[in-house]
This record gives sequence, C-alpha cells and structure tokens, in this order.
Amino acid sequence: MRRVITLPVADQLLCLRGLSPERLRFEMEYGLERGTSANSFFIPGPEATLIHPPGESFREPFLEALKQHCPLEHPLAVVVGHVNPNRVGLLRHMGTVYPRLRLLASSAGVKLLQDLWTPPQRQVGSAPSADADPLPPLPPLRVIRAEHQMSVGEPDDHWQLRLWPAPTPRWPGGLLAHEDRYGILFSGKFFAAHVCTEDLEESHGVLHEEDRRFYYDCLMAPMAQQVDNVVDRLEEVSIQILAPGHGPMISQSWRSLFNDYRRWGEGQRRSTLSVALLFASAYGNTAALAAALGQGVAKAGVRVQSMNCEFSDADALRQAIHGSQALLIGSPTLGGHVPTPVMAALGTVLAEAERTTPVGVFGSYGWSGEAIDLLETKLRDCGFPFAFPTLRVRFSPDDATLKRCEEIGTDLGQTLQRQQQQRRRVVGGLKDSSSGPSLQALGRVLGSLCVLTARHGALSGAMVASWVSQASFTPPGITVAVAKDRAVEQLLHNGNHFALNVLAAGREKGPMKHFLQPFAPGADRFAGLEITESPHGQPLLQEALAWLEVQVCQRMECGDHWLIYGHVEHGALLDEKGRTAVHQRRSGTYY
Repeated sequence: MRRVITLPVADQLLCLRGLSPERLRFEMEYGLERGTSANSFFIPGPEATLIHPPGESFREPFLEALKQHCPLEHPLAVVVGHVNPNRVGLLRHMGTVYPRLRLLASSAGVKLLQDLWTPPQRQVGSAPSADADPLPPLPPLRVIRAEHQMSVGEPDDHWQLRLWPAPTPRWPGGLLAHEDRYGILFSGKFFAAHVCTEDLEESHGVLHEEDRRFYYDCLMAPMAQQVDNVVDRLEEVSIQILAPGHGPMISQSWRSLFNDYRRWGEGQRRSTLSVALLFASAYGNTAALAAALGQGVAKAGVRVQSMNCEFSDADALRQAIHGSQALLIGSPTLGGHVPTPVMAALGTVLAEAERTTPVGVFGSYGWSGEAIDLLETKLRDCGFPFAFPTLRVRFSPDDATLKRCEEIGTDLGQTLQRQQQQRRRVVGGLKDSSSGPSLQALGRVLGSLCVLTARHGALSGAMVASWVSQASFTPPGITVAVAKDRAVEQLLHNGNHFALNVLAAGREKGPMKHFLQPFAPGADRFAGLEITESPHGQPLLQEALAWLEVQVCQRMECGDHWLIYGHVEHGALLDEKGRTAVHQRRSGTYY
C-alpha cells in the first residue's frame, strides 16, 4: 500500500516522503525489489515552495499530505527537478486543485512539460473520452537557464535557494536545488537508492551501499562521463546533507558517496573502446531500453556515450560517432513517424560513420512501430553490419525484456573486447605473459567444478563456477567469484537465493558442455534439462554429486569479479561414493 509520511528536516523544512513497499515499475533500477521512496521537500511562506514533486503513482496520498501544509488557495511554486509522463500526470492534478500554481524548470524541462502536458489520448485527431476530466491549462513557467537564486520561506526568516540545470541523457530536464542555511543539496536522481524506509537519514554510511551501487550501475554507468561532470560541479557547492529523490538523506558519508560515484565510473573512463547510444524517448519506454543496453555494454568494460538526440548538439553527436566502435540508435514511433531529432541523428550517422561499424536498432511503440522499421531499413540499405536483431518492444518493457537487452549489450561489449584483445595481458598488476612463473603458480590454485543456478521471479540464469570455497563454519558459509559481465550476476544480490550444483568427477562433461555453450540473450539456460527445485525454488541438476542452497549475505567488488558470500541454508549429497570434479589450470590468466 502506498502512503506519504511527513518528516521534519529542519525549521520550516518538511520532507513529504512517498513510501511503496512494492516496486513501482518494470525497470531495472527497481530490480532489487526493496520498494521505493519518493522524497519531496516543502517550505512554507507567502508563496510556498515544493521541491521535486513525486510521480502520479503517489498522487492521492501526496495531495492529501500537501493540503495539510498548503491550502488549495495558497500560492505554490514547484521546482520540477525531473520531468517524465508520471510526474507530469501529478502536476496536471495539482494544476486542477491549486489555481495559483507555477512551475520552475530548466530549458529542457520546460520543453518536456509543454510536450507532455496534453496526454496522447487528448492530442489532435483523437476523440476524448466522454468521462475524461477537463484538462487544466499549463501553469505559468519559469525557465531556469543557468544558476538562479531565489528567496523562499517567511519574510522575516527567509532562505536562499539556488537552482541550476544538471542535464543528462536519461534526464535532460534535470534541475538541482541547494539551500544555504543548512547546506542541503536536493539532488533529485543523483545519489538515490530505491529502498522503502521511514528513516529520515542513513544511520551509517554502508547501510544502503549495495542499493546505491545497483542504482548507479543501472542508470548512471551508461552515462558516466556526464555524471562525473555533475559531480565535479557539485564540488564547488557547500554541502552538509544530501537529500536525494529516492531513499534516506545522507549527512555523515556524503563525501564518500561522491568518491564512490567516481570510483564506480572509473572503468568507463579507462576503456579505450566506446559504444555510442543514441536515442529519444517520448514516454520513458525507449529510454528504459537504452539504459538496459547501456548497462550491459558497461558491464563488459566498454565505455558508453549515451546521447539523447533531442538535447544533443550536432558536434557532440559527430564526435561520438567518430570515436565509437559500435552505434546503437533507438526511437519511439510517434504518429507513425520517426521523431525529428532521431531522423537528424540518423542522417548524421549515414553521413559520418564508417560502413564497417556495427549498428543496432531498438525502440518502443504503441501500435505499428514504423520508426523502428525505417531506422533498420536505412542502415541495412547502406551496408552497415548489425550487431544484434532489431529490438521492437510494444508499450512498456517488462523484466524479461530488460534483462534480454542487458545481455545483448554485454554480448556486444564482449565481442568488441575480444576483437581488441592482445597476445600479452596485464592481470592484477602481474605484467607478464600467460606463461610467466607467477601466473603459472596462480593457475595451480584449484577449485571444485560447480554449476551455479539462480531463479528470481520470472528471471533465471546459470554459469559454470570453479572459484568456489567454504568461507565459514558458524554459520556455514561459502564464497563464489562471479565475473561482472556474467548475466546471472544480476540475480545474486543480498537476500537472493542461488544453488550450487557440485559436479561429480567423471560425469562433469555433460553439464559443462551444456552450460559453457554460448546462449542467445534471454535464452532459457535450462531448456532440455531435467531439473528439480530447492526449497526456495532454485534449479537443481539431477546429475550433480551434491547441491547447496545459499542465501546471499555480502558482495565485495574484486577487480573484474564480484565475490559473493552466502549462508548455506539447505543441501544434500546425491552420490555418497562420488568424488568432486576439480578444474586444473595452466595459468592464472583464464578459467
């Protein structure tokens, strides 16, 4: 059940927090399924100020809470830090009940507000429903083109609020706010985490570290350079507290979070390979596909240059095309046509890109999808090789579709990495060939051969695992190392379950042959196999020597792998006379 609570932040400053214990959308950033919270901030005064309103998902409880602090006839200025159809839906209702409403948004935000204010079913040529509510006029708009200061609060005790645009490809209408009295940065989408919590602040710095990292990997990593630019700009601001749009406020460890954002994006900055991800998105669906593709590419250690065609200039677009080893272009279909910004980007691609550059086309549509067909036809007629079959998604993508997009992106990134691979490798600081003595010695560290299997809702995955070790007696625990670009990695977060199927010596070839084969993105790894289930529904292999069901308790980042630690909750020995299969390696540079 969704509700809104009021949390006092400071004198005259309230947080109106929407709480949902369930995930709100089928988008990757909600994949941990820990619910979400949507933070808005209210300052009373002759003209009350509301910073970062939530989406329409919280409409009824939010408006009920807001009325307790701001009567309907009172003037209300709303700082719109993020614009999408969900938020515009709430603003329409606010425009109906608050006649003295005005909106403050960035230049891109104002354009999006104007484009989205009239819903698709109300646009020219559509017959409005007989019982449709009257559409309120768009409230007065204040365009924030650069840093802008405004006084808010009571006349005898006013605050200074600074606003400045912070556009990114996913959120071109981004607008940040900062108040000087308490040094609070209202950071919107930055430094957020999808967790449902009533706590105003984080009690210690690592409490939601995994949630923030997951959020970063899903949304920020595909546009790491633009995110770094925003973080660099924030270094000039006097900050005491971070107040993100989702999750608790952060006061004790905000500096560490800045450093984390830079560290998490370091792989993107170091990569010499690049994929240009060009898209436009009318209602957020094509943007969700772009984010999933970009996340997959980034997991493979390839830099993503994410560009929203509607808000990117021609020079930046040309630079991205010339500096990339693959080009992905996505579009919605609006009225049977390709949006003008995407057509312009396509023209630049056709004029500037090498015909040997791999391309990919994706998009969401409502009825016909002509825009996606046109993009594919134009690129194919010009002789571009396609990196993957065109992705056509009707309406909103679901979990399985986004997971498949991520795997497609990872496959593309891995292909580019293989093409660039050199004979000599640098591994963990050991600058030597794969036959060097240090790496030969490392290869002699043995591990049992297992098949790790995981199922979470409609999603499932599997991989051959040999970097497995018992890690504790009480409680019984194991560790397993999982490469960052493994598709199953997304199913191994704290609280999730997985199974380790220990293979038997002499009978390991069949399972290994099956699970080491290349799988198409989104393919069922268990098709054709006889499997049973563990108590928590994890797939178990009939031919295994033994199995363990494990609950993930901790994750540690170790170079190009995640080290997963979990407690063993169930298990069984299936063959008392069998011996564990082990994996002999000649070098520590490969499995």
